Amino acid sequence: MMAYILFGSFVALILLRVPISIGIGAAALITFLSSDFSNFLQIIPQQMLEGVDKASLTAVPFFIMAGNLMNMSGVTERIFNFANALVGHFKAGLAQVNILSSMIFAGISGAAVADCAGLGAIEIKAMKERGYRADFAAALTVASSVIGPLIPPSIGLVLYAFLAQQSIERMFLAGFVPGLIVGLSLMLYVRFISTFQNFPQQEKATPREVLSTAKHGFLALVAPAIILGSIMFGLVTATEAGVLACIYCILLGLWYRELTWKKFFTALSDSAMMTAVIMIIIAFSIAMGWLLAIDQTPQKMAGAIFQFTQNKNVFLSLLIVFIILVGCFVEGVPAKLILVPTLLPIIDTYGIDRVHFGIIMQLGLLIGIATPPMGIGLYIVSEVGRVKFEKVTTAVLPMIIPLILVLLLLTYVPEVSTFLPNLILGPD
Repeated sequence: MMAYILFGSFVALILLRVPISIGIGAAALITFLSSDFSNFLQIIPQQMLEGVDKASLTAVPFFIMAGNLMNMSGVTERIFNFANALVGHFKAGLAQVNILSSMIFAGISGAAVADCAGLGAIEIKAMKERGYRADFAAALTVASSVIGPLIPPSIGLVLYAFLAQQSIERMFLAGFVPGLIVGLSLMLYVRFISTFQNFPQQEKATPREVLSTAKHGFLALVAPAIILGSIMFGLVTATEAGVLACIYCILLGLWYRELTWKKFFTALSDSAMMTAVIMIIIAFSIAMGWLLAIDQTPQKMAGAIFQFTQNKNVFLSLLIVFIILVGCFVEGVPAKLILVPTLLPIIDTYGIDRVHFGIIMQLGLLIGIATPPMGIGLYIVSEVGRVKFEKVTTAVLPMIIPLILVLLLLTYVPEVSTFLPNLILGPD
């Protein structure tokens, strides 16, 4: 009964356009007041405070800060220039540059929003100036931003590791290969459609120009290697890697002479606001999860689904459809906070590896940021690129096809995401 009240009130509040952070808290409070625990309201703040008082969550604000600092210190522009010199001469070359830049940027920021807002401003402007349609440029930018939260470091994978009680390092390693495959799939898509459309093509950069952009962007380009290498070799924890990323971005900004006090405080305030919103959502979701646990909702759902089908592959098919639908309406952070505690007992019942499930959920929800009607990435690139939302929505729909194909590959071939962490860290 509690689950019906909880989810019913949450959906009703979302339909009334209440912010998700408030909607989760209000739904939990409504359910609590209608339960047998209505006289013990102090349980809610207790659960909220205990939920966010976890060392693993301290990595989140640092990676948010690193992404904002990159956008303020000229790092994104240097990454773009290097990628352009490298592959810009290919057919639909600047579109390929868009994707490659996201793959490099992903190794530092780990946030799709930072990719859309930071790289997006540079990429869309450059593509429009060279003759690409504005809607295509914006759509490709939001589609390629999906790579960011897969290739480590990743804020979303930090959160999933916390919820699923998995090693952050293991989740980071599990996302590396899937992130590369997503990038390659989008590159193949662009190459395929370029045979039917007359995309602009630029001259091949000379070896001297490639070396020049590499030289100017070298310090920015080695940032992912420093951050990922320090994690993989056990030199730092995920949280310490976030601190390292922030320090490195500050030093780069000073070296490039582009990071002013004003830009620094802007990055700091933006990071504080984003972190506060995420932590509020986490705190409210912990209280919601406690109510679901008391009601034994996960166990009831597991039993019902297992009676419906005991076939693992059928269940996985239903699961990815469900996750994509959720991702279309609910942003990744609150979606994970609501779904992970509920779905984990079901996942365990079917014998699905939790690391494997984490990558499925991560990509499935990420597809949602590029999917109408609520995809946040669509709104960001529409604003950044000054393109009508309806046009971006139409242009992005074909690009979702390669993303879904990769999701199917990751779902039914778990070794794609599990072999690297098992190789480096050993079997879980």
